[in-house]
Amino acid sequence: MYKFISKRLTYSLISLILIVFTFLGFKKIEIFEPNISLDDYIIEEGFDLKVIASENLIKAPVAMDFDNKGRMWVVEMTGYMPNLEGIGEEEPTGKIKILEDLDKDGIIDHSKVFLEKLVLPRALAFVYGGLLYVDGPKLLFVEIKNDKPGKKTLVDPIYAEGGNVEHASNGLMMNIDNWIYNADYNFRYRLQNGKWLKEPTSLRGQWGITKDNFGRLFYNNNSTHLQGDFVLPNRAIKNKYFRPKSAENQVLTDNLVYPIHATSVNRGYIKDVLDKNGFLKEVTASCGPMIYRGSAFPSSYNQNVFVCVPEANLITRSILDVKSTSIKGNRAIAGKEFIASKDEGFRPVNLFNGPDGAIYIVDMHRGIIQHKAYISQYLTELLAKKQLDTLQNAGRILKITHKNVKAFEIPDFTKASSKDLVNLLSHPNGWIRDRAQQLLILKKDLNILKDIKALTLVNNEFGTEIHALYVLEGLNALSFNYLDEVAKRSKQPETVAHVLGLMEKYAIPENVTKLQQLVTLLQTQNNETVDLYLALSLGSWIKISENNFLPILSEIEKKYTKDKVFQDAFTSSLDSKEAIFLDKMNPNEMLKTNLNLAITNRQKKELNPIFVKVKNEVDGRTKGLQLFRSICATCHGADGKGIENLAPPLKGSEYIEGSTKRLAAIILHGIGGPMSVGGKRYELNNEMPALLNNTLISDQDIVDIIGFTQNAYAKEPKRISVADVKKMRLKKPEGSGVFNEKLLLETDFEK
Repeated sequence: MYKFISKRLTYSLISLILIVFTFLGFKKIEIFEPNISLDDYIIEEGFDLKVIASENLIKAPVAMDFDNKGRMWVVEMTGYMPNLEGIGEEEPTGKIKILEDLDKDGIIDHSKVFLEKLVLPRALAFVYGGLLYVDGPKLLFVEIKNDKPGKKTLVDPIYAEGGNVEHASNGLMMNIDNWIYNADYNFRYRLQNGKWLKEPTSLRGQWGITKDNFGRLFYNNNSTHLQGDFVLPNRAIKNKYFRPKSAENQVLTDNLVYPIHATSVNRGYIKDVLDKNGFLKEVTASCGPMIYRGSAFPSSYNQNVFVCVPEANLITRSILDVKSTSIKGNRAIAGKEFIASKDEGFRPVNLFNGPDGAIYIVDMHRGIIQHKAYISQYLTELLAKKQLDTLQNAGRILKITHKNVKAFEIPDFTKASSKDLVNLLSHPNGWIRDRAQQLLILKKDLNILKDIKALTLVNNEFGTEIHALYVLEGLNALSFNYLDEVAKRSKQPETVAHVLGLMEKYAIPENVTKLQQLVTLLQTQNNETVDLYLALSLGSWIKISENNFLPILSEIEKKYTKDKVFQDAFTSSLDSKEAIFLDKMNPNEMLKTNLNLAITNRQKKELNPIFVKVKNEVDGRTKGLQLFRSICATCHGADGKGIENLAPPLKGSEYIEGSTKRLAAIILHGIGGPMSVGGKRYELNNEMPALLNNTLISDQDIVDIIGFTQNAYAKEPKRISVADVKKMRLKKPEGSGVFNEKLLLETDFEK
């Protein structure tokens, strides 16, 4: 089918079986299983890599989740870059499929469509007994009835509005705190008491998001291998006039990569992007990070972080060194990757913990992995030369297991009792604990409250007590007195950290004395984690009793005068109390700077952007593409190759390769008559329309159009400023006001 993959991919029809469904009668189901060679793949010693699903069953997968039976639900984004020009991506070709292993041999052999006719779907989450998913800009929730979609609810009409698909909201990850977090979006979601809640959170990453057992969030962007938060989400943003500097969005590792072949990347022509052998040196399309929480690998792998690097056909592994106010990631094996491949079709874009403890790789398996708004002429030509542009509508799911550690049996949650679910909160596999937590909340079985409360004092490495706390929170079964008791009895600083956050809901005058007593007790532990979350949580109590709690915060502040994360914590808690603290408590210089900044921002009414931003903005390059398609492509073609007897090509044009100021003047004032482009004479009698008097087109729009054309069609892209465009408005030719070839050559656009 594809020349590029013909040597690697064959299909054999394994068998035809009859499945008897009591509600459907007899149905013949074709079972397909992949037979794919992974000879070009190298994986870290001790591990096995297997393709468990591929073409014919799935196409262009980008995300997945598991249902309560352990089946995979996969998002197909076939609309992404269907060709080198990216034409047709708005067509409703996306699907969500259910993948099944009917013959129980560990290989997916059947798929069925759950939803179709979706526009660039990019994420899903199996939550609340239904499915949360993306369709175009919309976030929707659909009920599931016998593997068919039921009632749909529009959760957010602007979830992914703005930007292109590489810069649109995604992730939809349920965290331990019962909130759903996203990459590339400053909001989180939750269904509570039948109502969907949406509230601001910090903007994180670009594609993919993950968490550790504590509930901290990790993410990345295309050129940054790994980022993360040093504190739990939404704890350091209580002061709306201060944006945390050190507690969130921190770079955790270097950006080096070690591919095993020469790499086809977008900016490969730029110095130092590739080494002397053509190997990529640093990430350019990093995505899909995952903290391993499966416990089916040797213990040294627990809570390691794995990251997709699709442009270099590899997956990295780093070991996290976690302290109370810092996290550092170090590559597991110097100079080597966890998985590296010579197969340029291997495009891992997401990683997921599985219910069996394995890691599942979502391999989009395609040639083009760069959106049209950003793809350079260099990469376009390289992909075409290698025929990578012909590798479309493929896709695979791969599974990583360890040779010496037995995988977990996947429980059937559809048959689990409340007691079973309670027991599963202590399971070593984080995926199973997460699902048990959510199902206990969904079942609303208050008969198991005693058993859940018993787990809040369990002392294990899996955070069972934290899961139990949030089951109680989800069931509205917490109280201040109960949380107070847990905090006093717990031996785990991480548990106490969550308790202190949950207590903020109960910050009322009646609880002030008890909270004071608890804080006094906790301070005697002299534990940095406990002190940090005291600092982060005292703000709610300061608002109702500043005389009691400002001195306590000041006492903690004197212990950590040089720790930047603590300064963020203090500033967050001192929302609207900055001046009082400065006047009475004599804080350290770093905190003084933060507090004065917050005071100034409040006076100027400059909030942390997350409290202002409603949706993602369209970036300049994408806007340039959109304007080009609507204004320029009619004559020059969507591919920039020109249209016979209408307009010359842009590729190879000296007007693209030359001065951007001259190009701006052409766009603003138009051009007509015969002209030579790329060594060929075009005898044209028409005029290119001028945009000078189009009030809907701004100077920035002209900058964006030129930015796109330079990136897409120029061999050496150049920039232009808004100020330059303003000057070019004044370069109006005499006479008709429209340029011709002679005037273009005679005019000095640099004056």
